[in-house]
Amino acid sequence: MERQHAKYDRLIDACKALAPTPTAVAHPCDESSLRGAVDAAKLGLITPILVGPRARIEAVAKQHALNIAAFEIVDTAHSQESAERAVALVREGRAEALMKGSLHTDELMGEVVKRDTGLRTARRVSHCFVMDVPSYAETLIVTDAAVNIAPTMETKVDIIQNAIDLAHALQFPEVRVAILSAMETVNPKVPSTIEAAALCKMADRRQITGAILDGPLALDNAISLESAEIKKIDSPVAGRANVLIVPDLEAGNMLAKSLSFLAHADAAGIVLGARVPIILTSRADSVTTRLASCAVAVLVAKARRDAATKAVA
Repeated sequence: MERQHAKYDRLIDACKALAPTPTAVAHPCDESSLRGAVDAAKLGLITPILVGPRARIEAVAKQHALNIAAFEIVDTAHSQESAERAVALVREGRAEALMKGSLHTDELMGEVVKRDTGLRTARRVSHCFVMDVPSYAETLIVTDAAVNIAPTMETKVDIIQNAIDLAHALQFPEVRVAILSAMETVNPKVPSTIEAAALCKMADRRQITGAILDGPLALDNAISLESAEIKKIDSPVAGRANVLIVPDLEAGNMLAKSLSFLAHADAAGIVLGARVPIILTSRADSVTTRLASCAVAVLVAKARRDAATKAVA
């Protein structure tokens, strides 16, 4: 199946009129992470600040013919210090986004969530995949498949609100959230169905805002109008969801990887709920996916600036 990337191309195009976002790149000490930062800078998406051992970064750049002459390098001794300094750059106001390099995700996120020196907000941190599925008409947000292992219902409120805010930053005309389970009926023996129903009622009471919610929904009737019609589900979300909320990390991880490897989808990754968007990429990501992840972060950073300006006014 030919990959078209049309949805990702629209995301990148939406950033072209914006100034590059200053981005702290934590420990870009291999080709894929350094090339991702360089490619994003070439497109005008980000202005990278490379945080890591200078000698290693320069050696990687030389080996792979990557021009980093224009970028600031903050020299560190090791990956732990790279994570610390990258987070500090955000706290100092020098960076509006954070990008993972070749260090472990846990190492970076450990610095992000530290109470005194990290980037915590009142919102729980969560991960979203922004997925370009060739066979689906809309961009799909899948959450949480990488951070919260077994989220409580209280945590799911933040997971959902983070995803809704992301959808607005990405300029979705309407945000339709499906809260997934194995079935579309409330069953006391299946806790995720009860949580889904409660979360929808919370949206009715405006404890969750900015979207239309429905659940529980099984995956088929969340994304297939035909399936929703067969099941006689009368809902503005069923068959048309553009945000999928999974019961737990295992379900989300399997769903995202199934879409990637069986449906030829691309999955841009972003972490929300911190002071700034955090770009999480994998060594297996394509160039297009890496650039899309940066574009998502740029649009989230813009939305935060706009919200701050509005609050001051």
